[in-house]
Amino acid sequence: MKLYYAPGACSLASHIILVETGLPYSLEQVDLKAKTTADGRDYLKINPRGAVPALEISPGVVLTQNVAVLPYIGSRSENPAFRPAPHSLEHARLLEALGFCEDVHSAFGPLFASDLPDVMRERILALITRRMKQVEAILTAGENGHLLPAGFTQADALLAVILSWAPHVNVDLSAYPRACALRDRVFARPAARKAMTEEGLA
Repeated sequence: MKLYYAPGACSLASHIILVETGLPYSLEQVDLKAKTTADGRDYLKINPRGAVPALEISPGVVLTQNVAVLPYIGSRSENPAFRPAPHSLEHARLLEALGFCEDVHSAFGPLFASDLPDVMRERILALITRRMKQVEAILTAGENGHLLPAGFTQADALLAVILSWAPHVNVDLSAYPRACALRDRVFARPAARKAMTEEGLA
């Protein structure tokens, strides 16, 4: 499998999970502004949406979107938490958690715009506050410090990556200690450290 990624983007979650599984993989960095790959190809021909992650499963067969890529990688692993039985409640809960992470992603994403008006930033920060309170409530209700009873899953990796963006967009997460603790635990994992190193982030 080949993962198309941008350093520190949400594709880092897929990278972490690939390392966690021990499955063989290769990497291809993408310039998201130019929409080109490291070897000079037009990325839009690989993923017409122009976003990461994209996972090339076999030549010409590409899967996109976190809610598809992360479960697909997990389904190829030996980790039960990564591959709940199809059609089970646990499988649905994993997809639910990934979908919620994408809600958090959507809240943070607009802050990366360089020309964001102050009034819009205030509205976005209000949405982030709402989402972070939801994250904290989920982690408070659970008993293991993770989003799901199974323990560490793809959803934790994705949430941790999204929360790692906070310093880059001047968002203070200190009011959400459980969320910050989850983020820190994920990035302390050997797989996360390896993925960060491979993306030139550590």
